[in-house]
Amino acid sequence: MPTYAYRCPQCGPFELVRPMAASDAAADCPRCSATSTRVFGAPALRALHPGVRAARERDERSAAGPDVVSALPSAGRRGGGVRRTTDPRHARLPRP
Repeated sequence: MPTYAYRCPQCGPFELVRPMAASDAAADCPRCSATSTRVFGAPALRALHPGVRAARERDERSAAGPDVVSALPSAGRRGGGVRRTTDPRHARLPRP
């Protein structure tokens, strides 16, 4: 069963383990029995693939401004930074 977060107007936040069918219903505070509303938070992203998590963290860090680089990125394992084509139509294209 999933865990849901609620906020009591008098005691503050608390969590309850409830069936999904009861997720929309208001809950009673375990301390003071006041009717409490459900709180929606960010999803738990801990279970993401490490590559996806790293990309999200990079995206969050660069949200205010991109990283400044001093050189072009390397081509990696693909062998060279220039793509070669064997299509004869590409030879007729204008070059910069």
